[in-house]
Amino acid sequence: MTVAFDRQFFFDTVQLSLFKGSLSPGQVEGMNAIIDYWDANLATADRRWLAYILATAFHETAYTMQPVRETLATSDSRAVEILETAFATGRLSWVKSPYWRADEDGKCWLGRGLVQLTHRRNYEAMSEITGIDLVAQPERAMEMAPAVTILIEGMLRGSFTSHRLCDHLNDEKEDWVNARRIVNGTDRAEKLAEYGRTFLAAIRPRA
Repeated sequence: MTVAFDRQFFFDTVQLSLFKGSLSPGQVEGMNAIIDYWDANLATADRRWLAYILATAFHETAYTMQPVRETLATSDSRAVEILETAFATGRLSWVKSPYWRADEDGKCWLGRGLVQLTHRRNYEAMSEITGIDLVAQPERAMEMAPAVTILIEGMLRGSFTSHRLCDHLNDEKEDWVNARRIVNGTDRAEKLAEYGRTFLAAIRPRA
């Protein structure tokens, strides 16, 4: 099914349903970047996938639709400080090894992008997909173009958890809740499902 759709209707709809009646230039830029990649590479794919990709970016970026660092800090050093404090006070009980601490090369593998890319192994995997050496320059995951590629291709290929979009949204089933497993277990799964359905309602074919 085609996902070449009416962008004006899309933006008018999500502005009211998800963005409290107002869209910033950054939010528009981010969504256009995702949609542009989709139209250029996946225009005939399942539009539910695009809706859930947008929902994931919406959640992971705290609604900004711009690449962000984990904790929304404006620098790596500040993000590490926030994470260390949270870890020390027991607010990150699921973390066994603090992945944000600088390695022997001084690199930090904290979350970055439109979907929070963490751990060196994931930066290595996404280097192959983006064609950018993210191990040498992990901060480039904060650039829009590679961030969009990481988000979309990672969710399509199952790069993050082995779960793929096609595992949960296909001809046989429409499991918006368990689609969260593509990125982060079941964390906020119901909320992400709601976002996904809302984005889907805004996607309609161009006249």
